[in-house]
Amino acid sequence: MSIIISNPDQRMAEIAEKVKHGERLSAEDGVFLYQSDDLLSIGQLANEVNLRKNGKKVYFIENMSLYFTNVCEAHCAFCHFRRDEGEEGAYTLTAEQMFDIIDEHYHPGMREFHIAQGHNPHVKFEYYLEAIRSLKQRYPNVTIKAHTAAEIEFYSRISGLSYKEVLEALVDAGLSTLTGGGAEILSERYRKKMGVGKATTDQWLEIQRVAHSIGLKTHATMLYGSIETLEERIQHMIYLRELQDETNGFMVFIPNSVQPASVNAGIKRRVAAFDDLKTIAISRLMLDNIQHIKAYFINLGTQLTQIALTFGASDVHGTIIKEKISHAAGALSPEGLTRDELVWLVQGAGRIAVERDTFYNEIKVFE
Repeated sequence: MSIIISNPDQRMAEIAEKVKHGERLSAEDGVFLYQSDDLLSIGQLANEVNLRKNGKKVYFIENMSLYFTNVCEAHCAFCHFRRDEGEEGAYTLTAEQMFDIIDEHYHPGMREFHIAQGHNPHVKFEYYLEAIRSLKQRYPNVTIKAHTAAEIEFYSRISGLSYKEVLEALVDAGLSTLTGGGAEILSERYRKKMGVGKATTDQWLEIQRVAHSIGLKTHATMLYGSIETLEERIQHMIYLRELQDETNGFMVFIPNSVQPASVNAGIKRRVAAFDDLKTIAISRLMLDNIQHIKAYFINLGTQLTQIALTFGASDVHGTIIKEKISHAAGALSPEGLTRDELVWLVQGAGRIAVERDTFYNEIKVFE
């Protein structure tokens, strides 16, 4: 899909008219926006859409990221978190070991555990069930957000259960929502080239469909900035938009840029801030049926996250405590932020900070 525009100003004006009247943008519109260097116009359109949807409110949550295991059967080219069993730095924690880590930081205001981990083939599906079951028993008031659609496909393979049976077993153990990872770029060309040794595009989408059918509200991500084409980025968004039309199950879209292998990586090894802001804005414009676009400060850094709040973003994630996956790949951002720092991050951008729960119910508005 190559877009050749003889009058880009006219095309931008046509897109602006669509946005003004709430008309859906086409794939060609999305690619044109990516090819345009008129970042401010794109950002202004995205800001208009976001203000229409969410006003000036920007959401965050008191949460903590947990990592039970970094052992993984997949060897994705972009991942620096994974380890092989027995490799230096590899670990698989018991629930009791995780309790020790949690209790260093836990307080009654914590509302969510966000579990991210490897596809460890050396333990049975029951290990993953017991992890959630144990967390829910010890911290009954904390929502558990865990497992990508790619992990659900993995659990289905190792257990012999269907996607629905896997999801129902996890829900019975205490799971409340799926994370958005494992999507990367929903393109088989990309997934083959990048060695994404996990769920296919169709499997990822089908698992989200099944999750929505049993009442789970979930998250969706996109990992951009490597070998994907602009057309593939837009198609990724359209796949999500089409599924959302069908199920209305996605709460938020999180575009994440690929991180380099080292914190010492030079500027040429990092996704340009221009591309980050453009991707936030285009996501807001293309995904007209998903309520929130997240500016993930771990990937963007705190100051660019503030700017993203006027480019269509309405969420800045949460406290996290100690993020490991992006930092294993060279992220320069803080590993976590305090509640007060998140409030200032939002207010410093001229927006209204709102503490939320996992499902975007408002806990406290900071005005």
